[in-house]
Amino acid sequence: MSNISDLIILTIGLVVMAACSNYNGDFDEQAHRGGRGLMPENTIISEKKAIDYGCTLEMDLQMSKDHKIIVSHDPYFNSLYSLTPEGDPMTIEDAKSRLLYDMPYDSIKKYDVGSKPHPKFPEQKNIPATRPLLSMLIDSVEAYAERKEHVNHYNIEIKSSPEGDGKYYPSLEEYVNTAMNIIVSKGIAERTIIQSFDERALRMVHRKWPDIPISYLVKALHIDDVAGYIQTLGFMPDIFSPNYRLVTAQRVKAFHKHEIKVIPWTPNSLELMQKLKNMGVDGLITDYPNLFAQLK
Repeated sequence: MSNISDLIILTIGLVVMAACSNYNGDFDEQAHRGGRGLMPENTIISEKKAIDYGCTLEMDLQMSKDHKIIVSHDPYFNSLYSLTPEGDPMTIEDAKSRLLYDMPYDSIKKYDVGSKPHPKFPEQKNIPATRPLLSMLIDSVEAYAERKEHVNHYNIEIKSSPEGDGKYYPSLEEYVNTAMNIIVSKGIAERTIIQSFDERALRMVHRKWPDIPISYLVKALHIDDVAGYIQTLGFMPDIFSPNYRLVTAQRVKAFHKHEIKVIPWTPNSLELMQKLKNMGVDGLITDYPNLFAQLK
């Protein structure tokens, strides 16, 4: 083999290793909803921007009336940043009445979720954007990453709850199966973490797809110790993902003793992010992925 060929192979290998570094023990930098502090959340353009920063692509899932998996945090249109197909703003009540599960995707895609300035994120670029299908988003970001010689990693949230059964999706089983079948068929399962606040969804994924890493999302500490969380879930998750306010160095060490990673959400200042990293967390999920470059 020539020296040039050897160099090419070595270079490709290094690129792949760098892209996979967050699965090899390195700090996992995740762009929350694609980095909504900078770009319209849960859109193709935000997830592509997250790739530019070298981040894990974090996103949320919902379901349409025609049982298609949509990338969206809310099961309805959020009045803070959504416009009707006619380009008009909506009241909170009007927006919440427009459930994604009540609409076929052909109707959902007519809404603009990127042009209206987001009052909570003044640095966000305002660009026309639509709610994408999960399959559409994966195809787009995989092609984009390939052009940049990058390998994507995903952290995908199943947005479910007992209250949402039959209201935001037909049944939890159909919702989970439909989403997971897309993830598997698109060839990204080996590069995907599945996260949820809903223990039922996590158990279902773990049972049917045992090789996929599971991240246990937590809003409040309703259990005192690590063993209690493991017992409640019914198995040992790969990642414990709490609100960043719940993290202490002692708590991080306790989960690490069980070989469970700790990746909190959503610290949005450099000071907070650095403080959490100094506590020993294994990664961060932030709305401002541009701040990762400043961490020490």
